[in-house]
Amino acid sequence: MNQSKFISFGSMVVIGVIVLLALSNSIFKTVEAGEKGVIFRKFGGGLDKDKIFDQGFHVIAPWNTLFIYDVRTNEAFEKMEVLSKNGLTIIVELSYRYQPDPTKIGYLHDEIGVQYLERIIKPEIRSATREVIGKYLPEELYSTKREAIQDEIFQQTSAAVAKKYLVLDAVLIREVALPPTLKEAIQLKLKEEQESLQYEFRLTKERKEAERKVIEAQAKADANRILNASLTDKILQDKGIEATLELANSPNSKVIVVGSGDQGLPLILGN
Repeated sequence: MNQSKFISFGSMVVIGVIVLLALSNSIFKTVEAGEKGVIFRKFGGGLDKDKIFDQGFHVIAPWNTLFIYDVRTNEAFEKMEVLSKNGLTIIVELSYRYQPDPTKIGYLHDEIGVQYLERIIKPEIRSATREVIGKYLPEELYSTKREAIQDEIFQQTSAAVAKKYLVLDAVLIREVALPPTLKEAIQLKLKEEQESLQYEFRLTKERKEAERKVIEAQAKADANRILNASLTDKILQDKGIEATLELANSPNSKVIVVGSGDQGLPLILGN
């Protein structure tokens, strides 16, 4: 009898192990690094939108389902045709970085699901790109306004996807393809504008140099006029006497005094 009970108990254990192994994939769940999970309780209220399962090992009831989301930053690319302000077709290639809001995985799963890239982000990127580029001319996109345009696309898309529990990290314009004739015309125009700026710079520099010379000449003329006005005969005679005395004190000079008139100055000649 005891042997029979032992056999029955052993059979139950074996059956239990088999059942446990069969259900192990449903009971034991691992959330990897860079992931978050949200649970759907079939007999307990459905999707629990506010409970987030962090990375690690988790045990759940076999009738419940754990949905796992990659919450790391991912990158996607988009190549599309858009119309510029003047109606020309431009091919634009974009790249953008995105991720789901890690704190709102439950709400994202409830309203959108794991296909959020195709359902939300790509349509919003396309819509914003067409709307923004439609306000600019091709040459602005090709050169001067490129950063402003991609920033405007980012701001518009970011605000739209944030309402759907998604985070947009950046939008970059990787390449702009214009019709060949238009591209050549824009490049020629940019070259002419650069040459014009260089010419204006040279003119400005030469104009400032001419102004400097005029000011310098005017200053010299003013100085000479002031000096001439202050030099009387008496002052000149006095200055001449001072210079003569300085020469006379030189040990290398031989003194020869030559008169040049009633008010003439003595002249000293020497080695």
